Amino acid sequence: MKIIIVGPAYPLRGGIANFNEALCRALNKAGHEAQIYSFSLQYPSFLFPGKTQFDIGKGPDDLSINTTINSINPFNWFATARKIRKEKPDLVIIRFWLPFMGPCLGTIASLIRKHTKVIAITDNVIPHEKRFGDSMFIRYFIKPCHGFIAMSHSVLQELTQFTSNPHKIFLPHPLYDQFGDKVTKAEALNELGLEKDSSYLLFFGFIRRYKGLDLLLEAMGDERISKLNLKLIIAGEYYEDPALYEAIIKKQRLEQKVIQHTHFIPSEKVRYYFCASDLIVQPYRNATQSGVTQIAYHFEKPMLVTDVGGLAEIVPDKKAGYVTPTDPKAIADAICDFYENKREEAFIACVKEEKKKFYWSAFVEGVTGLYQKL
Repeated sequence: MKIIIVGPAYPLRGGIANFNEALCRALNKAGHEAQIYSFSLQYPSFLFPGKTQFDIGKGPDDLSINTTINSINPFNWFATARKIRKEKPDLVIIRFWLPFMGPCLGTIASLIRKHTKVIAITDNVIPHEKRFGDSMFIRYFIKPCHGFIAMSHSVLQELTQFTSNPHKIFLPHPLYDQFGDKVTKAEALNELGLEKDSSYLLFFGFIRRYKGLDLLLEAMGDERISKLNLKLIIAGEYYEDPALYEAIIKKQRLEQKVIQHTHFIPSEKVRYYFCASDLIVQPYRNATQSGVTQIAYHFEKPMLVTDVGGLAEIVPDKKAGYVTPTDPKAIADAICDFYENKREEAFIACVKEEKKKFYWSAFVEGVTGLYQKL
């Protein structure tokens, strides 16, 4: 099939861009002809909470990426739809993760749907941080799509609030395997300049309130954890004022227990953070699915996640890690259990087995299977 993916890709950065590039690569590997239509302007600068939207590293040289779409220019949406129609694709896959993108992506979908099948991969339907007009923009995008893929059952359920279309399927988020191979813990610690006689937890990814970093910092202040030779690595950029987190660090006297690499982590450095750590912690207040879990699976690392959204579906409790309430004491209990009862080896063995469920080939089969039913 000839397939076009509509969504972020290099030089834009972030998990969705990484996913789209990996999906395009997997489709090509499966014998399809796939390319990406990405954004020339994704967000106006004043709406973007981070320092930059762009990746400064080397882009993929094995993919066709068209930097075309302007998210706030309606004339561009019509021009993009014309370009896509001229390509005569069998299938267009559109990534939807934020209601803000509804007018742009919904218009493109409306203009091409008579000429090709349109499947939406819905990372989120109802956003983590709600704003006026969300429902209207969500409905506008969803209406012209022929089928939907959700990567958590919670998002699949959310779709039912906006459409009665029966062509909705769940496919688990595949592995993020583009960050390179594992390295030894010693090599990773050396690369990051970290002490070799400490143990490390990792909080990875951009920082916003819903990600629950404050819950993890409160847990780090637990008296039992203070007796462990344990440090927390925070690796990711603040997308909000860091004052809340700095205040907790000061209150809990964690200055020597927390290592802050609070900047965007380039793709070539990601493996060192995961390989240096014993346990990957995602203390989210709400979530759908998370790419961080799939990076952890790739590097075969146990995880601690909270029981929100689709996270518990992906991490079997007390097998590949822990599923806890969104409560600092519960998080601290799990961390203490991990180290005091030496769970790492057994959890890693389970992670290696669970990892087999998340290969890209299965995701591609799911996409093509849905297409055939439309």
